[in-house]
Amino acid sequence: MGRLLLVSLPATGAVTYRCKHCDTPLAYGTDIISRVAIYLFRCKNGKAYLFGKVVNVNVGDKDDRVMTTGMHTVCDIFCVACGSILGWKYLAAAEKAQRYKEGKFILDRGRVVAASPAAAAAAAAAHGNGMWQDHQQQQQTSGDDDGDDQDSDEESSDHQD
Repeated sequence: MGRLLLVSLPATGAVTYRCKHCDTPLAYGTDIISRVAIYLFRCKNGKAYLFGKVVNVNVGDKDDRVMTTGMHTVCDIFCVACGSILGWKYLAAAEKAQRYKEGKFILDRGRVVAASPAAAAAAAAAHGNGMWQDHQQQQQTSGDDDGDDQDSDEESSDHQD
């Protein structure tokens, strides 16, 4: 296996969202699109965030899913470091009113954690001191697999109406 290259999120004073399992940086809090209470995005495990931009994820296979707001073409997104499923990316929406979601990402609130700027800086420093490589070796040997990470088409949801 080659060396893992992660996109870093420079300290801007903004809250960052990180993978709950391995602390990999994923997005800035300022990239959340769904701040208005009218848009309550949901996923299999509960509440979710709609982001305009996310880094350090791999995308899965394209899938057509019927959600509460209609038919959408999506692909699951996974943490590039530990492989945990984090949510999905919208590729296409059948209904014109839902097309604003295309190219955007849903992150499950239960699978990400918000980190203050100070905590993010401490995590970045720890990763730079070799602790990240040790953590990655532990993840690879432990086989961190919940078994409940896959959403079925019937259980997928994007928000409540």
